[in-house]
Amino acid sequence: MEMKNFDQIVERAKRSFRKMRVVIAGADAENILLGTFEAQDAGFATPVLVGEAEKIEPMLERLGLKDKTYRLVATQPGEDVVQAAVNVIRRGEGDVLMRGNTQTRDFLMALLDKKNELRTDKRLVHIDLVSMPEYPKLIAIGDVTVTIQPDIQQKKEIIRSMTETLESVGYDKPNIALLSMVEEVNFHMKDTMEAQELVRSHADTPIANCNLVGPIAYDLILSKEAARLKNYDEPLCGEFDGIVVPSLLAGNLIVKCWQMHAKAKTCGVVVGAKVPVALTSRSDDKEVSFLSLAFCAALDGKA
Repeated sequence: MEMKNFDQIVERAKRSFRKMRVVIAGADAENILLGTFEAQDAGFATPVLVGEAEKIEPMLERLGLKDKTYRLVATQPGEDVVQAAVNVIRRGEGDVLMRGNTQTRDFLMALLDKKNELRTDKRLVHIDLVSMPEYPKLIAIGDVTVTIQPDIQQKKEIIRSMTETLESVGYDKPNIALLSMVEEVNFHMKDTMEAQELVRSHADTPIANCNLVGPIAYDLILSKEAARLKNYDEPLCGEFDGIVVPSLLAGNLIVKCWQMHAKAKTCGVVVGAKVPVALTSRSDDKEVSFLSLAFCAALDGKA
C-alpha cells in the first residue's frame, strides 16, 4: 500500500504497540513541547522533559501544559543537556530521543559517540516524509542532515534505510529515485555515474526491496507530464515514494523550498540508531513535531 497523507501515519501511530516515552533534550522549546503534548493527547506519547527546570516550568505554565502528565529530568546550568537525555535512553527509561533547544551538531555528536552505545551496524540517516498539495501521496527524502556528501557505498546504505523505513510504515516495494540535475549519464557529473552504477548493481543483486531509478532529474521524479513532454520513457515518473539526494545541501534546500513555497507538511526521523530519533528544526511549527513523533510511533518499534 501507499500513504496518501499524514492522517494514515497518525492512525498507524495510534495503533502502535506502546505509548512511547519521548525524551526531549533541551525541553525549553515551545513548539516541540506543544507537538509532544499533542502526541500525548492522541495516545501515543509520554513526555520526558530534560533540561533546566527554571526554563521549562515557566514555559509549561505559559503554554497551559503545567497540569499535564510528564516526567521532568532537571539539569543544572551549564550541564550537557543532550548527554543527560541520552543517559535517560541508556538507562532504558525512554523509547524515542527528540532534539529540543539544542544545536543540531551537539545533538548528532552525542548519537555518534560510541560510548553512548546508541549506534548499530546501520548508518544514521535522516529521512523526511513530505506531503504536498500537488503530489498524490507522501514522499520521503534523504539524507537531509547527517551525511554531507555520500559516496556510492553510503548511498547504498541510504537506499536500504529509506526502503526499510517506508516498508515499516506500510509501503510495499517503494519506488526510489536517485536525484541528479539531469537524466543522462555524464562523466563530468559524478552523481550521474554513481546513479547508473547503483541501478546496474541493484539489477544484479538488489540493494533493498525497492524499484530503483536513476539518474533522474527533479521534474521527472514528480511529474508524468514532464516525462511526456521530454519523451522520457519511465512509468514511475510522478509515482515515486522516495528520493535519495546526491548531497545534504541538495536535500536540505529541497525540503526548505517545499515548506516555504509549496505549502508542504513535513516530518523527520533519524533511523539507524537503537531508538528512533525525532529531529526537527526549532523554528518548525508544532505540527511538525507532532507528525515526527507519529512517524516514530508508526515505525512500530523499528529504528
